[in-house]
Amino acid sequence: MITYNKLVRDKIPQIIEADGKQYDIKQVDKEETIKYLITKFDEEISEFKEDHSIEELADILEIVHGIAHHMEFDLAELEKVRAEKAEKRGGFVDGVVLGSVW
Repeated sequence: MITYNKLVRDKIPQIIEADGKQYDIKQVDKEETIKYLITKFDEEISEFKEDHSIEELADILEIVHGIAHHMEFDLAELEKVRAEKAEKRGGFVDGVVLGSVW
Protein backbone atom coordinates (compact mmCIF):
# COMPACT_ATOMS: atom_id res chain seq x y z
CA MET A 1 0.00 0.00 0.00
CA ILE A 2 1.23 3.49 -0.92
CA THR A 3 -0.17 6.50 0.95
CA TYR A 4 -0.34 9.77 -0.96
CA ASN A 5 -2.73 12.10 0.88
CA LYS A 6 -2.57 14.66 -1.92
CA LEU A 7 -4.90 16.21 -4.45
CA VAL A 8 -5.06 14.29 -7.72
CA ARG A 9 -6.77 14.86 -11.04
CA ASP A 10 -10.49 14.03 -11.07
CA LYS A 11 -10.20 10.87 -13.19
CA ILE A 12 -7.38 9.23 -11.23
CA PRO A 13 -9.77 7.00 -9.19
CA GLN A 14 -11.24 5.55 -12.41
CA ILE A 15 -7.73 4.99 -13.80
CA ILE A 16 -6.69 3.16 -10.60
CA GLU A 17 -9.86 1.06 -10.71
CA ALA A 18 -9.28 0.19 -14.37
CA ASP A 19 -5.85 -1.08 -13.30
CA GLY A 20 -7.62 -3.52 -10.98
CA LYS A 21 -6.45 -1.77 -7.83
CA GLN A 22 -8.36 -0.48 -4.83
CA TYR A 23 -8.14 2.98 -3.31
CA ASP A 24 -9.64 5.27 -0.73
CA ILE A 25 -10.46 8.90 -1.36
CA LYS A 26 -12.13 11.76 0.43
CA GLN A 27 -13.96 14.73 -1.02
CA VAL A 28 -12.98 18.07 0.50
CA ASP A 29 -14.75 21.42 0.52
CA LYS A 30 -13.78 24.45 -1.54
CA GLU A 31 -11.48 26.01 1.07
CA GLU A 32 -9.64 22.75 1.66
CA THR A 33 -9.40 22.18 -2.10
CA ILE A 34 -7.73 25.58 -2.51
CA LYS A 35 -5.18 24.64 0.19
CA TYR A 36 -4.46 21.35 -1.58
CA LEU A 37 -4.18 23.16 -4.93
CA ILE A 38 -1.62 25.57 -3.53
CA THR A 39 0.40 22.64 -2.19
CA LYS A 40 0.05 20.92 -5.58
CA PHE A 41 1.17 24.14 -7.29
CA ASP A 42 4.42 24.08 -5.28
CA GLU A 43 4.90 20.40 -6.16
CA GLU A 44 4.38 21.01 -9.88
CA ILE A 45 6.72 24.03 -9.85
CA SER A 46 9.41 21.79 -8.34
CA GLU A 47 8.77 19.17 -11.03
CA PHE A 48 9.01 21.83 -13.74
CA LYS A 49 12.35 22.98 -12.32
CA GLU A 50 13.64 19.43 -12.88
CA ASP A 51 11.93 18.77 -16.22
CA HIS A 52 11.32 21.82 -18.39
CA SER A 53 8.73 19.97 -20.48
CA ILE A 54 5.50 21.25 -21.94
CA GLU A 55 3.68 18.53 -19.97
CA GLU A 56 4.93 19.91 -16.65
CA LEU A 57 4.05 23.45 -17.72
CA ALA A 58 0.56 22.21 -18.70
CA ASP A 59 0.19 20.73 -15.20
CA ILE A 60 0.94 24.15 -13.71
CA LEU A 61 -1.62 25.76 -16.00
CA GLU A 62 -4.23 23.15 -15.01
CA ILE A 63 -3.66 24.01 -11.35
CA VAL A 64 -4.05 27.73 -12.14
CA HIS A 65 -7.36 26.86 -13.81
CA GLY A 66 -8.38 24.84 -10.73
CA ILE A 67 -7.51 27.66 -8.35
CA ALA A 68 -9.40 30.16 -10.53
CA HIS A 69 -12.45 27.88 -10.56
CA HIS A 70 -12.53 27.35 -6.79
CA MET A 71 -11.88 31.02 -6.06
CA GLU A 72 -14.63 31.89 -8.54
CA PHE A 73 -12.31 33.87 -10.82
CA ASP A 74 -13.49 33.95 -14.41
CA LEU A 75 -10.71 32.70 -16.72
CA ALA A 76 -11.51 35.40 -19.29
CA GLU A 77 -11.21 38.02 -16.54
CA LEU A 78 -7.96 36.45 -15.35
CA GLU A 79 -6.56 36.67 -18.87
CA LYS A 80 -7.79 40.27 -19.17
CA VAL A 81 -6.00 41.25 -15.94
CA ARG A 82 -2.84 39.44 -17.12
CA ALA A 83 -2.97 41.25 -20.49
CA GLU A 84 -3.55 44.64 -18.85
CA LYS A 85 -0.57 44.12 -16.54
CA ALA A 86 1.54 43.04 -19.52
CA GLU A 87 0.47 46.14 -21.44
CA LYS A 88 1.32 48.48 -18.53
CA ARG A 89 4.41 46.78 -17.12
CA GLY A 90 5.44 44.30 -19.79
CA GLY A 91 5.63 40.54 -19.69
CA PHE A 92 8.60 38.25 -19.19
CA VAL A 93 9.63 37.83 -22.82
CA ASP A 94 12.77 39.94 -23.12
CA GLY A 95 14.77 38.38 -20.26
CA VAL A 96 15.29 41.68 -18.40
CA VAL A 97 17.08 41.17 -15.06
CA LEU A 98 17.15 44.21 -12.75
CA GLY A 99 20.39 44.55 -10.87
CA SER A 100 20.21 47.84 -8.98
CA VAL A 101 18.32 51.11 -8.90
CA TRP A 102 19.85 54.37 -7.65
